Amino acid sequence: METTFKSKVAIVTGGSSGIGKATALAFAKKGATIVVVDWKENEETIDLIKKCGVEVLFIKCDVSKSADVKAMVEKTIATFGRLDFAFNNAGTEGAMAPTQDCTEENWDKTISINLKGIWLCMKYEIPEILKQGKGAIVNCSSVAGLVGFEGLPAYVASKHAVVGLTKSTALECAKLGIRVNAVCPGIIQTSMMERITGGSKEAVEQFTAQEPIGRYGKPDEIAHAVVWMCSDEASFITGHAMAVDGGLTAH
Repeated sequence: METTFKSKVAIVTGGSSGIGKATALAFAKKGATIVVVDWKENEETIDLIKKCGVEVLFIKCDVSKSADVKAMVEKTIATFGRLDFAFNNAGTEGAMAPTQDCTEENWDKTISINLKGIWLCMKYEIPEILKQGKGAIVNCSSVAGLVGFEGLPAYVASKHAVVGLTKSTALECAKLGIRVNAVCPGIIQTSMMERITGGSKEAVEQFTAQEPIGRYGKPDEIAHAVVWMCSDEASFITGHAMAVDGGLTAH
C-alpha cells in the first residue's frame, strides 16, 4: 500500500541540509506539508520542496533555546493549523578531543543542541500532535548512540541519551496515540563527516573501512527509514532505536 501524507504537517529540524534536507523532501514527495527548521535558510531546499507541489514554511530556530522552540511550534500551528509528524534531527558533532581534553564549553554546547534540543522539541510538539488523535515523532540519534567512538565524548554521550529519552517518552505516549522512535544513522555522507575528516583521503578511507558494506551511507537512505517510521506501515513500532548503517553495529 502506497503511503500518503496528504493533509499532514511535518516538522523537520536541521532541515536545510544533509539528512534533514533529504527527509523533508521524502515527506514532501508523500504529500506532506513541510516545516523546515534550521539556524540558516537554504533556498535550494525550499525550492526543491515546492517543486513537489506541497506547502513549505521555513522557521529560523536555535533548538537549544526554549523560547525559539516554543515559537517554532506556535508558528507552525498558526500557519497550518496542525502538527502530525516531527523529525527532530538538528545536531552538532562538537569539537573532537579525548575526554580529558574536552572543554566544558564544548560539552555544554553539544549536550544543549543534541539532547536538550530534542527534549525541548518534544515538549512543545507532543501537545499539538495529541490534538490530532495520533501522530509520530522520530528523534535522530546515531550509531554513536549505540556504540562508542574515540574523541567525541560529548557527542557520544548526547546520542546515547537521546535513545534513553526516546524510549521513556515512547512509554508515556504509547496509549495516547503518538509513536516515538529514534533513528541511529551510521557513517553518512554529509557536511558533518566532511568536517570530521577534514577532507583527508586517509581519514575518509579509515571511516569507510569501519562500515562492513564498504561505503558511506546516503542521506536518502536515512530519510526513507524516517518516513516509514512515521507511516501507518510502522504502526506497531514505538520506543525503538533503529540502526541504519552498513553493519557497523554488528561488530
